[in-house]
Amino acid sequence: MPKFKFVALDPNGKTVSGNVESESQAEATQLIEGKGYSVSTIEALSGNGNPGAAKPARRSPPARATAAGSRKGKASKSKPVKGLGGRKRAKKQVTKPSILNKVKTKELMTLTRQLATLVNAGLPLVRGLEVLRRQEKNPLLNYALGDMGESINAGSTFAEAMIQHPKIFDKLYVNMVKAGELGGVLDTVLLALAEFMEKMQKIKNKVISAMVYPVVVLVMAMGILTFLMIYIIPKFQAIFDDILDGQPLPMLTRVVMWCSSNMVTGLPFIVLTLGGIVGLVTYAKSTARGRLVLDTIKLKSPLFGSLIQKTAIARFSRTLSTLMNSGVPVLQALTIVGETSGNAVISQGVASIHDAVKEGESMAPPIDATGLFPPMVVSMVEVGEETGDLPQMLSRIAETYDDEVDNAVSALTSIIEPIMIIFLAVIVGSIVIALFLPLIQIISGLS
Repeated sequence: MPKFKFVALDPNGKTVSGNVESESQAEATQLIEGKGYSVSTIEALSGNGNPGAAKPARRSPPARATAAGSRKGKASKSKPVKGLGGRKRAKKQVTKPSILNKVKTKELMTLTRQLATLVNAGLPLVRGLEVLRRQEKNPLLNYALGDMGESINAGSTFAEAMIQHPKIFDKLYVNMVKAGELGGVLDTVLLALAEFMEKMQKIKNKVISAMVYPVVVLVMAMGILTFLMIYIIPKFQAIFDDILDGQPLPMLTRVVMWCSSNMVTGLPFIVLTLGGIVGLVTYAKSTARGRLVLDTIKLKSPLFGSLIQKTAIARFSRTLSTLMNSGVPVLQALTIVGETSGNAVISQGVASIHDAVKEGESMAPPIDATGLFPPMVVSMVEVGEETGDLPQMLSRIAETYDDEVDNAVSALTSIIEPIMIIFLAVIVGSIVIALFLPLIQIISGLS
């Protein structure tokens, strides 16, 4: 088997050399890079039948490709050489996914944690992306990993490669990775990102769990009510008309019969009205002013407003704390927080905080001026600024409001259950009484 002599750089940037046996120069290059080295030169040893036929490989790009590695000088994988098949093989392995494919938060969270582990272990970034791509089952994420590996090999940084996939990596993710690359702490930032996503997903699941019960009960109640109004009550009305022979029905019965007849005849109008409301809300979400109005209504709603506000405060505090701990400048961090807040009212408030801090003010007074944050949050931010430990203080605020969200969810569930039971009892009970009153009238007449 032919032998090849190579000179390469190890993950710490030191020069190493040696020999390797392989069928071809391309396979030899792939074998060497698979061990974590960046090939500088490689040539066939004399006696292989074609000594010196192989061209030396180009040295990997210095700053941009290696900066995407881990901290303390961990180098990324070198740029492959034309003719060695590096770029071509990657392109053949990458399959463009369907536009219907999506990446779930849980999948991205798992990928981030795994990549942090690989980078922390000293594996070059491109090699880590390739390892994860081989085991990734989601077509969109698989394609993105392959494409990012190619971009980094071409000289891009990791953050620049992520920008090409905005449906997967939002601005928060990209900017944190960018700060991690510049500070040489990419593995730490990736781990912080994974923990951040886990905590945010936990809060989201709690809010969803609080909404599931009332929504299910409400849908079932509306289904039962519709069935009674459309199918059952008209039959009773025909029976009463035959038996009572024109005698007036009780007031409650007449009201229920009137609602039933209007529901049957006006069903298309009701469906069109509900469809119009859904369409109007969808359109409002697509406009800046519409989102602001809808989010204001959400924050001021009687049952869910407090829960939504506490969730938004926890998200604001945790996001800002994570960004600042990752080395992102305060103004840039505030911009990212506003864009990823998920609430137009909060986003508008964060924008005013950004403008005030940009003018040289401390963060606490503009936070208080928004009227969106309780006095406790303002006081804790003020203390954090005075002690120079604002990120840690923001993290404590987030943890505090995580507990507040837990308590709010429990309280909301305990309040909604009796309300829904009473609602169902009143509706169904009124219909049953309305149907029994004529029967009582008939029995009284017979006696």
